Amino acid sequence: MSTLQEIQFSDAIMSRIHEYIARYPEGKQKSAILPILHLVQDEYGWMSEPVMNKVAEILSIKPIEVYEVVTFYTMYNLKPVGKYKLEFCGTSCCMLRGAENIMDYTLNKLGIKEGETTADGLFTVTRVECLGACGYAPMMQVGEDYIEHLTTESIDEFIESRRNTVK
Repeated sequence: MSTLQEIQFSDAIMSRIHEYIARYPEGKQKSAILPILHLVQDEYGWMSEPVMNKVAEILSIKPIEVYEVVTFYTMYNLKPVGKYKLEFCGTSCCMLRGAENIMDYTLNKLGIKEGETTADGLFTVTRVECLGACGYAPMMQVGEDYIEHLTTESIDEFIESRRNTVK
């Protein structure tokens, strides 16, 4: 059985995919790739090769065209990630305001290295490029939420609150 046959998107996802594709002129369906990848990642949690191949098949493009997009943007996960993906801004403003120290503190507290996921599957920590919140540095993004003016205390509170919601 080919990997294309192994992945079947739900009817709800396929309906949304077709909505995205319909927004573009005939033959320009590749233009819908970013929102489709977001939609698929929300469903699967990460972009496995079979998932990317299925997207390529739907868009009638070569798989490499999907791989190029997924590997270019840090918003797409190339491996499974924790329930909470802590993305620390790693550009100038945040670094000058202590983001690297806060990220190191978080990694030490969680007992992982950058890019790893905790054994309980709750937290993954990564460094990303500018998140556009320079006035609130240091900061991190978790899902769609920005957590700003980070301190070791706010990191402790964040981690404990997320751990407590799982119990």
